[in-house]
Amino acid sequence: QVQLVESGGGLVQAGGSLRLSCSASGNLFSIATMGWYRQAPGNQRELVARITHYGSADYADSVKGRFTISRDNAKNTVYLQMNSLKPEDTAVYYCSYRGGVRESYIYWGQGTQVTVSS
Repeated sequence: QVQLVESGGGLVQAGGSLRLSCSASGNLFSIATMGWYRQAPGNQRELVARITHYGSADYADSVKGRFTISRDNAKNTVYLQMNSLKPEDTAVYYCSYRGGVRESYIYWGQGTQVTVSS
């Protein structure tokens, strides 16, 4: 099992910034992709950004140029720097951890609320 602990959510005004962190522990894979998803009320969970063990990242179009994902492999931690936040970024943000053959094992954090006021 893998445990994920997230932190850094909160309330911010439009145009502001937040930084999310997620630390993984437990029976970790030597190579894993970590990422962030979000889910707003009434919507499906969607990918925000993900980053491979080697640092290759991709982003949802809606956050490109505003959000930056990074990771510290020594600390098994992934970060999401969110700048120029918009009210439509309001959601519960979930950390993800994928590993194993064809990344068939996926684990989720408990979620952290991000609220952007207009």
